[in-house]
Amino acid sequence: MASEKQIQDVFERIANDIPGFIAASLVDLESGMTLGARTTRTEFDLTAASAYNSEMVKQKQKIMRSLNLRTTLEDMLITLGDQIHLIKLVSPSSFIYLAADRATSNLAIVRNAVNKHAATLT
Repeated sequence: MASEKQIQDVFERIANDIPGFIAASLVDLESGMTLGARTTRTEFDLTAASAYNSEMVKQKQKIMRSLNLRTTLEDMLITLGDQIHLIKLVSPSSFIYLAADRATSNLAIVRNAVNKHAATLT
């Protein structure tokens, strides 16, 4: 597992690559606990968002098992009216959760930046 400094360095690079970066966290899938985080908006409750998103990932994995899908979950994209949220699994037990402003970024930029740097967190 990456150190806290490595996590912060990765999030710094991701934030620099994404216009409109709001927040990112590395989350333990089982517990929903935030292992590292960076945010530009203090009102954005990253700890709560991380925990709730861990439940969403677990439910998606449960659905995949019930459908007998023999594949792995890579990422989940969520578009809101004014934000883009990306959940990127970096290992079987952890994922990156990221939020960006939709007015200044787009799905391709967000996904590319996260994919570019996520491997260093495994």
